[in-house]
Amino acid sequence: MFTIEHEFDATIVTLVDEGGDLPLQGDIVISAFEDCVTVEQFDPETEETARITLSLAQLADLAAALNLPEGSYRIDRAES
Repeated sequence: MFTIEHEFDATIVTLVDEGGDLPLQGDIVISAFEDCVTVEQFDPETEETARITLSLAQLADLAAALNLPEGSYRIDRAES
């Protein structure tokens, strides 16, 4: 399950782990801003929220990587 919320300066997507045979993981909150994307997940063991910030270029690389075989790649970002 997931939710999508549009706020003034960001789009917030929350991914909820609904289970299965494996132990549940905490919700993941993805915030898409104009210049970056953050991914957050609360860790109940440390009682802290882990945050990763991706630039838009890193996000584009991740999206491309999900559809490519094993290897090393560089995306040509030539400006038009």
